[in-house]
Amino acid sequence: MNELLNNLHQQWIDEFLKIAPKSNVLRKTIHQDPHVSGEEGPTKELMVEQLGINFDDAAETGAVGRIGPAIGPSIGMRGELDALPVSEKTNVKWSATSNKMHACGHDVHLAALAGVVNSAKNLDLPFGLVPILQPREETYPSGALEISESGLLEKHEVSHVIGAHVHPAIQLGSIATGSGFVNAAAGEIEINVSGKGGHGAYPHKASDVAIPTAQIALGLSEVVRRTNDPMSPAVVSIGNMSVGNGAANVLPQSGAILATIRSTSAEKNIEIADNINQFVMHTAQSLGCSAEAKYTPGEPALVNAHSLAIKFESYAASIDIPIAEPMRSLGADDFSYYGEKCPSLMCFVGVNEGNTPSLHDAEFLPADEAITHVAKALITGYIAAADNLMES
Repeated sequence: MNELLNNLHQQWIDEFLKIAPKSNVLRKTIHQDPHVSGEEGPTKELMVEQLGINFDDAAETGAVGRIGPAIGPSIGMRGELDALPVSEKTNVKWSATSNKMHACGHDVHLAALAGVVNSAKNLDLPFGLVPILQPREETYPSGALEISESGLLEKHEVSHVIGAHVHPAIQLGSIATGSGFVNAAAGEIEINVSGKGGHGAYPHKASDVAIPTAQIALGLSEVVRRTNDPMSPAVVSIGNMSVGNGAANVLPQSGAILATIRSTSAEKNIEIADNINQFVMHTAQSLGCSAEAKYTPGEPALVNAHSLAIKFESYAASIDIPIAEPMRSLGADDFSYYGEKCPSLMCFVGVNEGNTPSLHDAEFLPADEAITHVAKALITGYIAAADNLMES
């Protein structure tokens, strides 16, 4: 480990702890006034005000700024601005009263990011620090994709990006990183079935679209089982399915299925989608209907840079941060787009206190202590990235 960076690491954390109460207050302010994807403008403006630095607007309701050395390589830190369309049930005094909620911990992430940036202003940073206020993490079109294509990362010579996300599957205060594959490449497949409608009393004179739609829905998982290498995880999950207009005696003319495909690579998703399309067409045809499947790619796989993960764990151990087993799943996060631009690192920060609700639950509410743990993850990520840059 680099001694200069070791000293900066501890100094930075000490500076953050001095202003941590302000971050706690900011978290409650953000939490009480949530804004969903595409409507994050007020949250962005609040963060810009709290940070007090110059920002370039990005991705419509996002922004990218910089502190530290004004030229040369820099290290990005992502904070997600958007909330979810969830009606909060935490019953705290500062709960949201709209049908929107920070049920994924983004309020914690933003409060930590603000504290990290503000506590670094009087430090001698070896490389620029670029806070990325990102919109639309929870939905398409991806805010991370738009920022990564905006030219702003190149403008600031961003060499690494660090992200941190709270997670209830990890014990409070522990942090999981791990090199290599972390989250899935994801996409959506829309299946449309069509045929001849008719009267429920005369099914022999109609196509009865409900039957092939149901058969296709039941067979999707079998397509994955029979065509995908079982040593390479993949899953297809149906999120929405519909036929007809709701009348009991009307055989519908159309049916639709919307599902997600997730695997370890974008290429694998396309292969699965092609196999599904063949199954869909032949199944519908065998029952006197027609059908097609249209695949829309989403996030690429999230892959943690090996060198960053190794250095992160080394620096984390030096300040007694407990390291948890790596979190690998077929969940998806558009942070992966930053990883396609430069070596990056996603850290999962534990908030489990024994019976903690899941992410996106109406009762999910990490303790204020989580803000400090996320801040430590972001700071340690910067230190690991700076070590990488000094070696290059």
